[in-house]
Amino acid sequence: MSDLTPTPRRRSRVGLYAVPVLVLIAALAWSGFWWFAASQVGVQADAWRAQEAKAGRVYDCGNRSVAGYPFRFEVRCTDPSVMLVSQTASPQMAFVARLAEILVVAQVYDPKLVIAEFKGPATIAERGAQPSLSVNWRLGRSSVVGLPAVPQRASLVFDDLAIDRIAGAVPSPLARVSHIELHGRQVDGAAPGSPAIETQLQINGGTLQDVHPLLAQPFNADIHARLNGLKDFSPKPWPDRFREIQAANGSVDIQQSRIEQGDLLSVAAGTLRLNAQGRIEGELQMTVAGLERIIPALGIEKMLDEGVPQSTLDRVAPGVKSQDINNLFGALDRAIPGLGKVIKQNANAGITAGINSLGKEAVLEGKKARSFPLRFADGAVYMGPLKVGQIPPLF
Repeated sequence: MSDLTPTPRRRSRVGLYAVPVLVLIAALAWSGFWWFAASQVGVQADAWRAQEAKAGRVYDCGNRSVAGYPFRFEVRCTDPSVMLVSQTASPQMAFVARLAEILVVAQVYDPKLVIAEFKGPATIAERGAQPSLSVNWRLGRSSVVGLPAVPQRASLVFDDLAIDRIAGAVPSPLARVSHIELHGRQVDGAAPGSPAIETQLQINGGTLQDVHPLLAQPFNADIHARLNGLKDFSPKPWPDRFREIQAANGSVDIQQSRIEQGDLLSVAAGTLRLNAQGRIEGELQMTVAGLERIIPALGIEKMLDEGVPQSTLDRVAPGVKSQDINNLFGALDRAIPGLGKVIKQNANAGITAGINSLGKEAVLEGKKARSFPLRFADGAVYMGPLKVGQIPPLF
């Protein structure tokens, strides 16, 4: 009896190799794409640098490398520097900033989001001079959404930021900030050809030395503003940008400003503009709780006691001559010994009363407060009748 059982056919092994082969082809294709895209990083960076250089911001990188294969791009730049030319109202001034390293990261699947990390320390100097400022931080990071076109959003964050003056063997503190954030975004629905930007600045534990007595103690700030009057977002020097804003009757709308310093609390809102000379004009309506703390911080009593230098007097009481003040107190002391000293000691109370008479009573977050205007006139800052600062022209 013959064996009629059919002989089994040999199965094709093509299917066994098909999947690995396809995976290998996909991996090779992906690798080719990644390496091509990585090669374009330098091209795009050089094009961006060329645009920024036309605007007076010259960027350089001591050594640049690209990594992050296979799913992201990591561009590392060591010994980076930026030279700022024609970015202030004095065109001849130029500054050079240098820092240790910048790491820029973008995911392959979301290339429009770029995150950068900054490694300190950094130095700032006038061109051709020794560094005058040293900057360091524990964490420095930024993010930008919308590249390579015009960014839609951008953020900058620093933790434990320290800025020191370099004027001798031992640096002297200029600024300290526990945490600072700056956010900006394009305003949706802005008029065509006239884009606007909304910004938010947050400062926690900030101090500034040798700038103004009020800023020497730790403070927190939260400021929301809108910038109107932009023509476009093309790279250009800041003075040119400010001139465009002024010509378009642009403005900075302070939508909300809240500053807290111990028992002192201040909120403000209003609109600021630039005049034809590049100086700030406008008015902010302020409400302040703890106003009695502000006047002593201005140092009025100390100025009177030390003879009132004219340069200082010009800052707080423009138009009043130092010699006239000194002669007045001398005459008072000769007429009635000790009278001049009594008046000096009560100067702060008199100025506080004067500001109170211009404002009105208010309540701020459950605290007794005063509401009054903070005026900006040709760059000078006035709190009631008292000049408390001078801002230089922006172009």
